[in-house]
Amino acid sequence: MVPEAEFTSYYGRPVVKPAPWGHEIAAYLFLGGVAAGSGLLAAGAQLTGRPKLRRNARLSALAAVGLGGAALVKDLGRPERFLNMLRTVKLTSPMSIGSWILSAFSAGAGVAAAAEVDRMTGERLPLGPLRRVLRAVEGPAGLAAAAFAPPLAAYTAVLLADTATPTWNAAREELPFVFVSSASLAAAGLAMATTPVAEAGPARTLALIGVTGDLIATEVMHRRMDPVAAEPLHHGTAGRMLRGSEALAIAGGLGTLLGGRRRGVAALSGLALMTASALTRFGVLEAGIHSAKDPRYSIEPQKRRLAARRAAGVTDDSVTTA
Repeated sequence: MVPEAEFTSYYGRPVVKPAPWGHEIAAYLFLGGVAAGSGLLAAGAQLTGRPKLRRNARLSALAAVGLGGAALVKDLGRPERFLNMLRTVKLTSPMSIGSWILSAFSAGAGVAAAAEVDRMTGERLPLGPLRRVLRAVEGPAGLAAAAFAPPLAAYTAVLLADTATPTWNAAREELPFVFVSSASLAAAGLAMATTPVAEAGPARTLALIGVTGDLIATEVMHRRMDPVAAEPLHHGTAGRMLRGSEALAIAGGLGTLLGGRRRGVAALSGLALMTASALTRFGVLEAGIHSAKDPRYSIEPQKRRLAARRAAGVTDDSVTTA
């Protein structure tokens, strides 16, 4: 028998399809920031003669980019899908450019970290004559990784904002600044937790710059966004994460400023900053996915933009005449 027809309506259905991303991508966003900031710190330590900070930052950069790459591949499902993105270069695609940025950074960070591991093991790695080559290229490799660090920290924000997801797209102008500041928090916090305070001065400076930038960029983002599109950033799970991130960033910044030269305080402050950075990435991802599920976050900002165009006298295009 033919089942009885059930009436359905498109009212209340999502206008855009929510991104099928879970915690793996949130982890990738966070770890990419850790790697980028650590690459910059390692280069600074290399140029200023801080061997312990250089070693720790280089190893942190490699570990973070490796774990982040594993999280990305897990989300993709098959490793060859990532390799397929390297078959071409598409300048208009944040995903394509980001894949090359990630690969270039990983190559430089890998060479620099390999040199540190060889030194830590008393030159017991079976490198043979390649050891001299490694010593010669580790410095340029570390600087090359640092050159790709800023775009690595920012491109994931561009990737999110380039979608039709309402909250991410509404934050497209400020989100890269939020992510770069968040990356500074994470990398500086990790270096403060792992490096003796005598050599961690650059990490403390980066932490204070990151806290200031994070608080300012986040506040500007919230003020400039459409108020409806910004709602998911303030409510629910995402809102709790982002409020926690702000509180931990302030606490970590104060700890760094007032007691960063004491080992215990530096370590606790560093952990607070890392957690703040992670909560920012997870919160922004959660807010965007939530905004795609409710048509209100797509329709109401569109109506406001349409009314503004008509009020400005723009009435001769398909947007305002449809």
